Amino acid sequence: MAVDVPEVTTTSIASSVTLVAPASPKVGAVLDASFEELLEDPRVSTSTVVEYISSRTNATSSVYIYDLAEQVGFGTLTKIWSKAQAGTAPVIDLQTRAGAGLSLVGRLSEGTSSDTANGAVLTAFTSPQGLSLMAPALSYLPPATASSRLVVQVPNITPTGESFALSPTLASFATVLPILPENIVILASATSQETVHFTQLSYQLSGSHVVHIFDHFSSSRELGQGTFSLPEKDYGNLSVSEAIRLAGYSCFEYVGDAEAHTVVLALNGPLAVAAKAIANKTRSGFAVVSVNVLRPWDEAALRSVLPVTVKTIHVLDDVPNTTTKGPLYIDVFSTLLDSSNPPVVHSHRITPSQTQIYVSQKDSFKSFLASFVPGLQDPVPAIMKKLMFFGTPNTTLSDLPLHVEGTLSTSKSLSSRLSIDHDVFSKRGGITASRILLAPRSALDSVDIPIPIVLPFDAQTHGEVDFLAILDHTILKTHSLLKYAKPHSPLLIVTSWTAEELFSNLPSQVTKLILERELRLFIINVTDVAEKLISTSGGNQNVISNIVAYLAFMRMYLGGAATEENVLTLAIGLYGENVEGVDLAKLNSETWDALEEVLITQAPAEDKPVELKEFEFNAIAIETDDGDTVVNGAHLSSWHDAAKHLLFPSIFNPLSDSTDEEFPQNPSLRPELPERTYLVTCTVNRRLTPKEYDRNVFHLEFDTSGTGLKYAIGEALGVHGWNDEQEVTEFCEWYGVDPKRLVTIPVPGSEDKFHTRTVFQALQQQIDLFGRPPKSFYTDLADYATSKADKYSLQFIGSAEGSSTFKKMGEKDTVTFADVLKLYPSARPGIEVLCGLIGDIKPRHYSIASAQSVVGDRVDLLVVTVDWVTPSGSPRYGQCTRYLAGLQIGQKVTVSIKPSVMKLPPDDTQPLVMAGLGTGAAPFRAFLQHKALLHSQGKPIGPVYYYFGSRHQSQEYLYGEEIEAFILDGIITRAGLAFSRDGPPGVKKVYIQHKMLEDAQDLARMLKHEQGVFYLCGPTWPVPDMYEALCGALEKYQGMTKEEAGDYLEGLKEEERYVLEVY
Repeated sequence: MAVDVPEVTTTSIASSVTLVAPASPKVGAVLDASFEELLEDPRVSTSTVVEYISSRTNATSSVYIYDLAEQVGFGTLTKIWSKAQAGTAPVIDLQTRAGAGLSLVGRLSEGTSSDTANGAVLTAFTSPQGLSLMAPALSYLPPATASSRLVVQVPNITPTGESFALSPTLASFATVLPILPENIVILASATSQETVHFTQLSYQLSGSHVVHIFDHFSSSRELGQGTFSLPEKDYGNLSVSEAIRLAGYSCFEYVGDAEAHTVVLALNGPLAVAAKAIANKTRSGFAVVSVNVLRPWDEAALRSVLPVTVKTIHVLDDVPNTTTKGPLYIDVFSTLLDSSNPPVVHSHRITPSQTQIYVSQKDSFKSFLASFVPGLQDPVPAIMKKLMFFGTPNTTLSDLPLHVEGTLSTSKSLSSRLSIDHDVFSKRGGITASRILLAPRSALDSVDIPIPIVLPFDAQTHGEVDFLAILDHTILKTHSLLKYAKPHSPLLIVTSWTAEELFSNLPSQVTKLILERELRLFIINVTDVAEKLISTSGGNQNVISNIVAYLAFMRMYLGGAATEENVLTLAIGLYGENVEGVDLAKLNSETWDALEEVLITQAPAEDKPVELKEFEFNAIAIETDDGDTVVNGAHLSSWHDAAKHLLFPSIFNPLSDSTDEEFPQNPSLRPELPERTYLVTCTVNRRLTPKEYDRNVFHLEFDTSGTGLKYAIGEALGVHGWNDEQEVTEFCEWYGVDPKRLVTIPVPGSEDKFHTRTVFQALQQQIDLFGRPPKSFYTDLADYATSKADKYSLQFIGSAEGSSTFKKMGEKDTVTFADVLKLYPSARPGIEVLCGLIGDIKPRHYSIASAQSVVGDRVDLLVVTVDWVTPSGSPRYGQCTRYLAGLQIGQKVTVSIKPSVMKLPPDDTQPLVMAGLGTGAAPFRAFLQHKALLHSQGKPIGPVYYYFGSRHQSQEYLYGEEIEAFILDGIITRAGLAFSRDGPPGVKKVYIQHKMLEDAQDLARMLKHEQGVFYLCGPTWPVPDMYEALCGALEKYQGMTKEEAGDYLEGLKEEERYVLEVY
């Protein structure tokens, strides 16, 4: 077994050498496979086998699939089988919520279901969190019978922390275990073989309800491990402990020194398996007990497995926090309390954050055990080889690790295991990490240590991987991945870049790491090789590309034994002499010539380090029978899914937090937003400028009654606008997507909340289809381009070299997401993927033009439509102003409140100087309304200087009648009105800064001696002129120098007495 590279001739950074490799079959469809074929096929995961067993009509009458199970990749295949495969039980979808388990109880209760009379063995799929929410309802389960019972299959994997990293913690289950009824059997399995057998036992224990918790964090998703079926015996009339024993297991498995003095006891799971592997290697004085049957708790069985030499027992309990008592500790303590010479029992409360450390940091769990059991041995064989592949989902080479493992798994002397994990949060479209462990079967113990324990995604790693492959070069610019490579190990990068381009695009810290660890860097352009060979054969480019990449891998894997002839012989045995019309000998030769070793001979120039992201396991992908890969997240669905939400709102609608609010938040109204949202009604939409005028400035009023919306003077209203209906319709037609199909999109920041809308509704109301794309969108979209020209163009625009092109497209051409898709038509991801790539429409904020103390349940806005023409002559419109301009009376609008710097001073007698240009008059209307209210109540108010500027008084004197009334009533002390286009031809235009100069002495006095406050709202261009006018006033009338005046205004900013809100 070799994972080094052959001796080759190397040159400088642009040098080329030759290398090669074969490929393995893709994971096949399981639709027509028999149970025996699924068991024996190492390319089929154990979780697939669990779904198969649990969905057969000879085992269950119905399968209830809760959303949380499917979100962690369990249940998707059962749904497919139920539609297409005879012998599959009917499937019912359910949403997780408190009390949802009552539907299962109702189905099993006598007299409530027609199924009960005919026999109803119900199966439910849920997650640990879902089980904890079901637990209170399960206390109402009727007694189990052979024809009426419940089996719950629980894949043990849970999102944790702020980043929703997936973890094997059972902390959520700890608090509800005590309330589960005694008539429920709880089984826990950790290895692939245990999981298959315990699943079968779940349906053989005919006198019990059963909850089976199995490891879905690692073992049940691994590929490469064939299993065998439970021996056919009569388990039905036996007790649980007898059935477990007959199946070849025990309630408590003891591993380690037969005369141990220290024992670690834990529920069967990945950490328990790791502990058993350590105990099996260490032996001396140390042992581990894993709990296979948590309920019913068999005290006699536990006492019988513990040797009399045991002095100390350390009990590991998953708990949500350190103040929660571990249920396992309570069981163990009470069992041993009455012993004549009881051992000391220590409780170790393992919180989710600790569990995450143990599965993500190398040797951290062994170090934890070593704190009370010194001298522990490393259970991982030194001869074991570790391979790692990083790529992106649903791209050409996403199947390469399956090809690699599929071939290696055919070896009788070699053990290989593959785990595939996804990170969908740190990069649009996601990143896939595939880990393969290889070892001679003779070197392995009986315990398979979970892959995450052997090879974790450790951010602090010093290099553990013997072979590292990067299947998408773009992720090296965003993620820290090369640190996993062991010093002097081979590194393969599949890239369309030349060696020089690669070197110039890699972040400096990545290049430095290659030099420091002396990695042997090889690159290959598999697309070029594939295209060259299929141009005449017409073969499938994806298939050929995977074979090319596999040939490159095998050349490196075989090390010194690799010759062109050897690799060709191996490849012919796998694929035959011809693949997709391409001669394999020719393909092998071309690949051999295309593999290039790159020597980096000097450190890169010092530059500012790029902050690289870490890979974090937070999503699971399921391969369906039709070859598609579904990563938990956005997906297309049918009207049936929506109908369930409408017919059963109590189950599917999100629960609101209990509150005493008179107007509680609607949990379905933009749940992804952190701020409170409200649904208000448009009552006035009135244009203020003449129709023939080229600027449409309009006044809006919204009724807020019954919403609980409150706002302060000067705050802004966030409007969640919609895209134009006609443009969305045209896009759907061009993109070839049915606008009536449903799309379900995850709510950001929530593991169990989703938006379900029609495609049309999503594109109109949620997805920022006509917004300006960031640079990352071009790079992400390139992954989906089938045209070489489109792919390279998108990659170029998204690269550092394409900055000028990106800037031109964004600032001059003002392209939208939709425009980019039309410019590069071969890049066409599925609509559900596209929604994730684009993201949501952001709210646009407008200064509120009313004081709630005056108008009551109403909020007013002053808006001007934004439109322009691109260099190509296409008209463009501001997304939200276009939406607001088209509002009809009675139309509902989703809004939120945003705090603003435009606040009134605490003392009503402080002078106010307000300068507004165009729609910048909005907040000052609110100020003046409030001042008028105080004046009407006989309260003193300070001087108010109001400056307003626009082009023409006759067309754009916004709220002119109100302003004149405020002047007559004495609310406005001095009004400086500047209409720049109303002067005679040839005369210098007058702006509001000129009006301010007329009052310079007053302004200087108020700002310097009377605690006056200056406000400016409007565009940014007059800011320097305003600043100069105020500085000049302070110089002339307060005796300041220019520098002192500038410093004084800067000080006013700190005091919130020089306030700018410009855009």
